[in-house]
Amino acid sequence: MRIEDLDAGRVRPGVAEAQLADLAALGLSWDGPVLRQSERFAHYDAAIARLRSDGLLYPCFCTRAEIRQAASAPHGALPGGAYAGTCRRLTARERAERERGGRAPALRLDARSAVVSFTDRLLGEHRAVVDDLVVRRNDGAAAYNLAVVIDDMAQGIGEVVRGADLLETTARQLHVRALLAGPAVTHAHVPLMLGPDGARLAKRHGAVTLADRVAAGESPLQVRSALAASVGLAEPGEQPSLDDLLARFDPDALPREPTLVGA
Repeated sequence: MRIEDLDAGRVRPGVAEAQLADLAALGLSWDGPVLRQSERFAHYDAAIARLRSDGLLYPCFCTRAEIRQAASAPHGALPGGAYAGTCRRLTARERAERERGGRAPALRLDARSAVVSFTDRLLGEHRAVVDDLVVRRNDGAAAYNLAVVIDDMAQGIGEVVRGADLLETTARQLHVRALLAGPAVTHAHVPLMLGPDGARLAKRHGAVTLADRVAAGESPLQVRSALAASVGLAEPGEQPSLDDLLARFDPDALPREPTLVGA
């Protein structure tokens, strides 16, 4: 279990504890102590120091607006709005000028347009060019794409299972893992649950948290059973035990397409 609370400005007191309580109410448990990213900055700093010693990092002074502008320019080197390496090409004098301007830089990895290929358990073959991703933000905090790699390695994760909306980050994270000599890992990107408007299921679609469902008169067991039915592990209205669900679970039988809820 991991609490991803890198962005201190967005962390709301009590939310993580409420989420852990929800999981317990559903009958779910986890191995080992809860890992909190906010307590692991020293580990991220050590990884950044290693990448720096290998000559793979450079300061980036670009704003988000400048990055969007560069990405929208014709004949860009990388697709999809990826970072074009603007600050990698700065001279020492140009960097000094920007530093004197007072703009705090982020740190980017010089990915050297590495090409990463991988096979996703559910979505098949993928191949992507890695852009120069941020490893430390300009506020000094470690970036997500670095932190999750370090944490996955620390927790011995052998297969990363997550939403399909994170598929585009996988090549970046695999590249960082390779640079840090991490063990091999596989991926399974699960299609999202969508609201009736076709957008990712969210609070605006109605009562979608466990507390909301309990307030509406459903028990945690009923919620768990409905979730199981949504991925084919139970019949509608059936309330199987956790042992039954575990015996029925087959990751290769998970849906390949998004699930539309409430249509």
